[in-house]
Amino acid sequence: MVIVQVYVMVKENNLDEFIVASTVNAKNSINEPGVIRFDFMQQKDDPRSFLLTEIYVDDKAQLAHKETPHYLKWRETVADMMLGPRNGVKYSGIYPLDEKYWKSKK
Repeated sequence: MVIVQVYVMVKENNLDEFIVASTVNAKNSINEPGVIRFDFMQQKDDPRSFLLTEIYVDDKAQLAHKETPHYLKWRETVADMMLGPRNGVKYSGIYPLDEKYWKSKK
């Protein structure tokens, strides 16, 4: 299992556009083979700060995600909306390891 936390800071005047584009990406991503979970969140005390939590069955699934049309469109669409480069940090799962505890309800 591969868990990726992606931290993004968005320009204040692009918040609504970023939310729309990122929601479309998340809705498509959760349906990809090998994607266990794909969450999109906004920080309560700083609405410019967003977090994507992506959980994949393995590295191959994570790499395949980056080749999908919806991801490539998202990356291009939001590039100028961000205050700086997004920061992705990879984690290995410790608990729970059983996929049924991570699975999203679609």
